[in-house]
This record gives sequence, C-alpha cells and structure tokens, in this order.
Amino acid sequence: MQKGPPVIGVSRAINKICDLVDHVADTGLNIIIAGETGVGKEVIAQNLYQKSPRCGKPFVKVNCAALPEGLLESELYGYERGAFTGAEQKKRGKFELANGGVLFLDEIGDMPILLQSKLLHVLQSGEFAPLGSEKEFKTDTWLIAATNHNLEDEIKNKTFREDLYYRLNIIKISIPPLRERPEDIPHLLNYYIGVYTSKFNNRSILQPSQALLNKLTEYHWPGNVRELQNVLKRVLVIGDWDEIIDELDFSGSTHEISEQEQVRTDQSIPASNHFFFKNGEKPDLKSFSLKEIKKKALDKVEKEAISYVLEKTGWNRSKASKILQISYKTLLYKISDLGITPPAG
Repeated sequence: MQKGPPVIGVSRAINKICDLVDHVADTGLNIIIAGETGVGKEVIAQNLYQKSPRCGKPFVKVNCAALPEGLLESELYGYERGAFTGAEQKKRGKFELANGGVLFLDEIGDMPILLQSKLLHVLQSGEFAPLGSEKEFKTDTWLIAATNHNLEDEIKNKTFREDLYYRLNIIKISIPPLRERPEDIPHLLNYYIGVYTSKFNNRSILQPSQALLNKLTEYHWPGNVRELQNVLKRVLVIGDWDEIIDELDFSGSTHEISEQEQVRTDQSIPASNHFFFKNGEKPDLKSFSLKEIKKKALDKVEKEAISYVLEKTGWNRSKASKILQISYKTLLYKISDLGITPPAG
C-alpha cells in the first residue's frame, strides 16, 4: 500500500490523537474512529496501520454505506461458484484478502443489522464462511472501523447492535471537526498547497495573505478537511483566492453562547455612512479597484462591529471573540490591525 498522508495539526486534540495512535498501533485491538464526514478518519486508520507490525501486509478498505446488503455480504466474505445466480466463479472476500493485515470498515454505522450479527460472529470466533460454503476459514485481521454516526444513539434506536459496539469499541478515537480546531487550518493549508503544487507541476497555488488566512480560519468548514482540499483545488484552477472565498457561505458559523455573554439585542450596531465616497467625492478611475473598495468597506464594518462588541463586554476579549464567532487569536490580530483602542479613562 502506498504511504498515506501524515496527521497534520498542532491543536491539543490532534496531539492527543497522535499520542493515542502511537500507543495502540502495535496492539491489534479493535478500534472505532468517530467523526464528521471529511475530518480524516481514513488518514488516522492508515497511520495506525503504518505504525503497526502489520505494515507491509494488506490494508483493505470497505465502504459499508456504498453497497446494498447482498453485495456487502459477498464483498466481505466472498462466495463459492454457484452460490447464487450469476456467481460463475469463486470470489475471495475482503476478510480473506486482509488476512495478516488491516480491514478498514468505513461507515460501519450504515451496515445493515443482519450483517452486524455475522460480523460479530467473525470477531468472536476469528472465523468466517464464504457464501455457499459450509467450510469456515480462519482470519487474522486487525479490524478498524469508522463512523460519522452516533452509535450510542443507534443502539437506542435498535439500528446498531450493542454487543457488536462493545466488541468493536475497545479503543475509540474521536476526531473533532475542523471548526473546533482552527489553529490547524494554516498547517493543513501549507501541507496541501505543497501536495497539489507537486502533483500538478504545471500550476501553482499562491500562499494566502494574512487577511485571507484569517478569513479561512473564521470559516466553519462544514465539509471539514475534505472541503479545505476542494477549496485549494479550485484555487489551483481559477488562481484567485478572493473569488473562491466569496463563494463560501459564512452564515453557518455558529457558537453556543450563554445569555450572560450575549450582547443586548435592543441596540443596533452603528451604521457606517459614506465609508468610501466621502462628502460626495469620487475617486480617480485610474485607481478605482473593486477589491480595494471591498477591503475598505470590510475593514470599516469590522472595526465598528468589533468596537461595539468590545464596548458592550467591557473589553472582555474572550467573551467578544465568542460573540463575534472568531478565535481569540484572530480577535487580537484584528484589534491591532484595525487600530482599535479602548476608551480613555
């Protein structure tokens, strides 16, 4: 198997995950990797494999959500010739192909309940029988499963077997979404810029400016790392960071804030009047840049909004950053960059 990407990030969560990977990679214990779609669950599975004694043996992946029940069963366990209509020759299943190595069951929460029972038998006995065969085969397979479901809720809803869950969940690795670890975003950007620049050697991606990097850090990334990768690919093709960022929907960026941290809603943010065309003056067309206009407008609005929130929170920067839905570090940068100062006295 080709070596997979490294685990990128400096956040506390990522450091803890890397430490856990190092501790369990040589154990062969069943593992569940949990997290939203696109957070990098397969990357963690590949790192577990690469740091294990099984590295060099097969790494076999099955997406449990991509196949209907009948096909998934034959994919996992294989079948004998004549086992069903159309089975014209014997097929080896993934458990057989992964023997001695790793079987990565992606989206295990989407496995039909009937197949969960058969998987439980394999985990308990270490044996499986291909479809149409009465003979059981031994398998020495390290099972790593991944899911974007809350399996505890699935158990309550009777859509996931509790006994299978506890058989799988010896070690659990939970990957937080990208919006909860914004400090990792610059490092992910740098890594994938290097990857894509190397992969598409006739194109290059410009490093984002600090202002653009701040904007990318504030974005809530509903598609997580996979969305970040796609954004970089679009920049690679289009070559304009501003145009790509304008396509992103920032309206979904939300944080839960207690009532004590809410700004009073009966007062409005002061309106900005004539921030560009002052006193009816019009700029020289030779220097008329829409990007410059947009930047000035954004700076003006951001300065007024941040100043207002800081005033209402008594210059409590921690509360202000939560209300403004930006990181504490980004708030400090903007206070400095926009020249925001506390009131005298």
